[in-house]
Amino acid sequence: MDIQWQQLKVNNTKVLSLSNALEIDQVLARLLVLRGIDTFEKAKVFFRPSTQHLHDPFMMKGMQKAVDRIEQAIITGQKIMVYGDYDVDGSTAVSLVFSFLKQHSTQIIYYIPDRYKEGYGLSFMGIEKAKEEGCTLLITLDCGIKAVDKVNKANSLGIDVIICDHHHPPETLPAAYAILNPKQANCTYPYKELSGCGVGYKLCKAIESKIDSPEIPADSLLDLVAVSTACDIVPLTGENRVLVHFGLQKLNTKANKGLTGLLHTSKRNTQKPLSVEDLVFKLGPRINAAGRIAHASKAVDLLINQDLKTAHILAENINEHNQERRALDQKTTLEALDTIHNDPELKSAKTTVLYAEHWHKGVIGIVASRLIESYYRPTIVFTKSGKKAAGSARSVKGYNVYQAIEACSEVLEQFGGHKYAAGLTIKPENIPVFKQQFEAFVHRTILPEQCTPVLDIDAEIEFEKITPKFLRILKQMAPFGPENMKPVFITTGVIDTGYSKCVGADNSHVKFSLTQENAQGIIFSGIGFSMGRHFEYITSGKPFDIVYTLEENYWNGSVNTQLMIKDIHY
Repeated sequence: MDIQWQQLKVNNTKVLSLSNALEIDQVLARLLVLRGIDTFEKAKVFFRPSTQHLHDPFMMKGMQKAVDRIEQAIITGQKIMVYGDYDVDGSTAVSLVFSFLKQHSTQIIYYIPDRYKEGYGLSFMGIEKAKEEGCTLLITLDCGIKAVDKVNKANSLGIDVIICDHHHPPETLPAAYAILNPKQANCTYPYKELSGCGVGYKLCKAIESKIDSPEIPADSLLDLVAVSTACDIVPLTGENRVLVHFGLQKLNTKANKGLTGLLHTSKRNTQKPLSVEDLVFKLGPRINAAGRIAHASKAVDLLINQDLKTAHILAENINEHNQERRALDQKTTLEALDTIHNDPELKSAKTTVLYAEHWHKGVIGIVASRLIESYYRPTIVFTKSGKKAAGSARSVKGYNVYQAIEACSEVLEQFGGHKYAAGLTIKPENIPVFKQQFEAFVHRTILPEQCTPVLDIDAEIEFEKITPKFLRILKQMAPFGPENMKPVFITTGVIDTGYSKCVGADNSHVKFSLTQENAQGIIFSGIGFSMGRHFEYITSGKPFDIVYTLEENYWNGSVNTQLMIKDIHY
């Protein structure tokens, strides 16, 4: 698949001014300005994260009322249910709030809905369970902001509901006792992009200011906040950047025992400090696998566990679920790709819409994302769910798949989501009609430039500029994530030193050894996955251009700079 290269535009006057103010290379100043860091003061805050940069939790609308109600429940011995969604954000949020509250009360239970029996969010089954257990207070985490009917049901049963959510609120809010959501109207909380677990953390900090928490202070749970923030793909700016910075410190020193167990199963390189990438690609999939293959309560059981030996046993069990998930993911992806390849009409379409009754509901979202890697277009994968079909949608950069689904809503049972990802339910017999309508709408509305993947490039750089000082400052720009992605560089006119080679079981990857014309012997090693098809040209001695990120490669106790090559042109 061809990838279009695009160098990002920036205000060069601001770049020069910041370069002078910070006394740094203009390439580094350019990276900062691209991220909105265009003054000395902003740079100071960016490079020196501090808990002083965190906002007072009582600035969040509803916080005082929520804290008062929880304090009342603790003092009077009322039973509290902590309720969360079944994904990483929900599981970590429940683990955090449950762990924090249980030191103040023995009357705390938690509940995670079954992905297949109850679906997303606050459920009637969960509310009935709260009533059965004698709960008079229910705290939702990472869900509840749209649960109007469910909150009404809870109220009718004498259960007060405190909603902690971060999704966009509807026009009509549930009649909850208190709502904590920085995105709700008239909420003056300065930072709007917290994860669901982040909102739960702010609640714990507020409670902590009223009730002493000597055993488990809220800040000791920041590793859970870091995992949720990284895996929920919220912006790594402002408060989130601070929370992830200190959460990673916790993970790298004295991590949650459940997370420690999961990391052990991932076989990661323990010489290398944990990064956001480790949270997203090693911890996140394993925590999610519990809910996809078995039940997400297994993930919470692990994350609240205080015994390392037990944690390792639980983590191995979840890792087995993740291996099963990976096998299902790979098998389903191959089947889906084969279906597209053998259908000329589908192969040339503007969209991918597939349905197979036997596909596992827990992996169809992952499969939709995988298909976009081969066929770059809005994609929906359906499977049977009871008497209906459940679908998971994913989109390409810049295209609003939610609006496209909404345009076909008359044939759907229900749908929800956002610009790049959505879920939907439909009667199986209506899938052909939906497929036609969806294809027609996307065909009319998608722009030509949205049909080709684009590789955004932060800056052009010569090899001689990649100095130890440059790398030291670049490293301080972490943690990387949305709105502060790892910088992508372009270097032109590179040549093979004669030591590049194909690697991998099928020689499909390339281990590069590169220099640049007139670079005075400066050599960088690099790795390019699935670039074996370019090997003949790479080793021809002719120059070519590369786009890459810079990584630290830890091996046998030494650390070297390595190029992670994303694409090449010649």
